[in-house]
Amino acid sequence: MPRDIAKTLSYLAVHLTIGFSVAYAFTGSLEIAGGLAIIEPMVNAVAFFFHEKLWAAKPEGGAAVALA
Repeated sequence: MPRDIAKTLSYLAVHLTIGFSVAYAFTGSLEIAGGLAIIEPMVNAVAFFFHEKLWAAKPEGGAAVALA
């Protein structure tokens, strides 16, 4: 397995474990924690896509994009 794929899978495992653990600590529910651990990375991936689009539209050395 290429190193970059292994690193990505390793990061995914860490991310899911942390997400599940935090959600479980707050809710005490395995079902809710499991759902949040799966849904959050998907939402984050969509947010990342649009974040990249904003950065791509920003000219080099230009003013920052106002988000607020």
